[in-house]
Amino acid sequence: MQQSIAAAFLFSLSLGCTQIAGTTCALAADAHHTVVSGDAVKWGPAPASLPSGAQAAILLGNPAQEGPFVLRLKFPDGFAVPPHRHSKDEFVTVISGKFAVAAGEKLDRTAAKPLPPASFVHLPAGMAHYAWADGEAVVQINGIGP
Repeated sequence: MQQSIAAAFLFSLSLGCTQIAGTTCALAADAHHTVVSGDAVKWGPAPASLPSGAQAAILLGNPAQEGPFVLRLKFPDGFAVPPHRHSKDEFVTVISGKFAVAAGEKLDRTAAKPLPPASFVHLPAGMAHYAWADGEAVVQINGIGP
C-alpha cells in the first residue's frame, strides 16, 4: 500500500512539474547545461522589430524558433521600445541601468517609474506594453519562442 502511494505521489509530482514548469523539466532532462560569463556575451544588432540603436545578445535558444530562449538587449539612454504584444508570456530582468515598462497601446513615460538593476517584470501573453531606458540599460528577456 505504501509503495503504491509513493508511486502515485512521484507520478503526480512529475506530472505537475510537466504542467507547471514544463520548460524547466525538459531542460533538466538535457545532458548539458549552458554557462555564459559576462565578458563572453557577444553583442550584435537588435532584431529589426526594434528601432535602430539597440544591441542584442542571444544567450540560449532562438526567439524565432520553438523552445526556450534567453535574450539580452542593450539600450542607449532614452531608447523607447514602441507598444507591442507577444503571443506568449515574457519575463524581463533588469541587468544594469534603469528600465521602465508599462502596459498600454500608447507610449507614456509618466505611466511607470524606471526600475533599478535586479528588478523583474512578467508580461502576460497578449498584453500591449512598451518600455524605455533611463540612461544606458541592459535587460534580459526569458521566454518560449516563437
